Amino acid sequence: MNLKNANILAIDDDPDVLTAVRLLLKTEAADVVTEKNPENMRSILQKRSFDLILLDMNFNSSINTGNEGLFWLRKVKEFGSQAAVIMITAYGDIDLAVRSLKEGAADFVVKPWHNERLIATIKEALKKNDAKKGGGADFPSDSVIGTELLGESEVMRDIFFKLQKIAPTDANILILGENGTGKDLIAKAIHQHSLRAEKPYIKVDVGALTETLFESELFGHKKGAFTDAREDRVGRFEGANGGTLFLDEIGNISLHQQAKLLTVLQNRQVTRLGANQSTPIDIRLICATNVPMPELANESKFRKDLIYRINTVEITVPPLRKREEDIALLARHFDKIYTNKYMKPLHDFDSKAIEKLKSYHYPGNVRELQYTIERAVIMAEGDVLQAKDLIFSPIESAMPKNDEAQDMDLKLSTIEKNAILKVIEKHNGNISKAAKELGLTRTALYRRLSKYDI
Repeated sequence: MNLKNANILAIDDDPDVLTAVRLLLKTEAADVVTEKNPENMRSILQKRSFDLILLDMNFNSSINTGNEGLFWLRKVKEFGSQAAVIMITAYGDIDLAVRSLKEGAADFVVKPWHNERLIATIKEALKKNDAKKGGGADFPSDSVIGTELLGESEVMRDIFFKLQKIAPTDANILILGENGTGKDLIAKAIHQHSLRAEKPYIKVDVGALTETLFESELFGHKKGAFTDAREDRVGRFEGANGGTLFLDEIGNISLHQQAKLLTVLQNRQVTRLGANQSTPIDIRLICATNVPMPELANESKFRKDLIYRINTVEITVPPLRKREEDIALLARHFDKIYTNKYMKPLHDFDSKAIEKLKSYHYPGNVRELQYTIERAVIMAEGDVLQAKDLIFSPIESAMPKNDEAQDMDLKLSTIEKNAILKVIEKHNGNISKAAKELGLTRTALYRRLSKYDI
């Protein structure tokens, strides 16, 4: 349905929100009705039908469930309305808002919203609702699954469901998971199914940027801003304007870098090095890290106010050892890729090969499985892959599991801490000299000093 022909009902106990909605949509929609009290919803819906309902998540009403939005969302369905429902939420209720998607809401918006994004969200919800009414295909869960983002396990289905719901929104996403689990594939899938899909998708490994390169790479610079700045350069934020910026390894940046990043995200504008004027930016931010959330939440290592900025919705990607049902599917997928690449016939897997694949613990996750299958395709003689053809990485295989790994990690940490103390003492506290002898940058050494409380 065209927004110009749509009848919209907005329900929120904040009169300022209702006024904002009415002013924004009065020239965009056919009719806009506003209501402060959700308990009047039944009588309103009995008198006329609506194409879309904007519904607040929290009300000061006689219904006090702690999640009034979900209560009234269910009531919309009970009242027989076929309207698409978009939930209005504050940052602190994001988890509830995501839950509302499972309850049948079309989408959610976070207060305060950008008017253009709200209108785009409404248009998308109306379009999807029309498809449902007409028996057309809604955004199917498997359409999020790209050529490599595969899975049939319950944990992956949960992720695909979440991607289906959050991709069309403009929410900032934080992706957590071990190395090799496919965090970058998830980030790309979110962009491909977002309203920004036709706009730029820029990926930056911020963990690999030094202090001196961080600002220049992300924010850009003017000619002459520093010694090697021979021309003006657009930073990654400006390059992603209108689209999606994916900051990988966000957990590895220093507190100083975090402060710079937070300022840009708060102000939604960047200032190139050497420039006097700021440039407005419009990006959808996706971040990823292999640092576990409890460690990331340690304020001596990572600013909590930055976590709140980047973590509107959180996605945790499980390690491959926790999704055994997907191993054979992924193995056959990689076999197809590499038999095509190396011009070999497609392989079958005998039962012992599948058993061997499923029994391995995959410290390198999906990436390790991928390289294992590539190696097997290159070396295999016949058209059936057998257990003997599957050779896991000697580096990863040598790593101990579970408790043994934790014990070894503790021992290695102790060795590293003692080495740092010894070198710093040798150079009488001179961090620059100590870092040089240890083969680290000053920033890396400072991170380790913070890690070990030295």
